[in-house]
Amino acid sequence: QVQLVESGGGLVQAGGSLGLSCAASGRAFFSRAAMGWFRQTPGKEREFVAAIGWSGTRATYANSVKDRFTISRDNAKNTVYLQMNSLKPEDTAVYYCATTEGSFSGPRRLGSEYSYWGQGTQVTVSP
Repeated sequence: QVQLVESGGGLVQAGGSLGLSCAASGRAFFSRAAMGWFRQTPGKEREFVAAIGWSGTRATYANSVKDRFTISRDNAKNTVYLQMNSLKPEDTAVYYCATTEGSFSGPRRLGSEYSYWGQGTQVTVSP
């Protein structure tokens, strides 16, 4: 059974930083899969945040977080990270990590391309 477990969410003041982690288990394909972070607020659709290809050398970001967030991965640990700096109140959301089942050298921006999702972790940024 595939399992993704996010951690690292919490409450931070605007301008602060938080780091999220997502540990994957249950299958052997994670080192060849693309992984991504998405977020969702009540009443809104889930939105793309960042994604990274299997090698970790190619990443892509939503315009709203570019130059503030950094996605990375450690395939030996089956873990993907999201470092969030210069946080803004509009970054407040539940953050989800996801992994594709197929092998992708490049990052994937569409949620429909991801097969497995974590349970989410709350990030709250106060003004």
